[in-house]
Amino acid sequence: MFSFFKGNATSTTELQQKLASKPEILDVREKTEFAAGHIPGAKNNPLGKIASYKAKENQPVYVICQSGMRSRQAVKKLKAKGIDAINVKCGMSAWRGETRGGKL
Repeated sequence: MFSFFKGNATSTTELQQKLASKPEILDVREKTEFAAGHIPGAKNNPLGKIASYKAKENQPVYVICQSGMRSRQAVKKLKAKGIDAINVKCGMSAWRGETRGGKL
């Protein structure tokens, strides 16, 4: 069922280990969700506006939402645009690292 994400997904734990290298993180939740708490350095671009997203060249984009459903949809759309997008499985509900904004 999820075979098209093989190699194109990561866990929140794996993403947390990459934070020191300042990866590009795209949070596709709505602005109010993002404001309630997000990964430091993440950019907010809601799923409904994903078509306008411009990624940095030659750099993967880690895509996160609340549970992993919207980020999977976003990854599919970004890959269709030629962007190296990686889904963060289970989303912010599984995130145990530092956050900015309000409490989750």
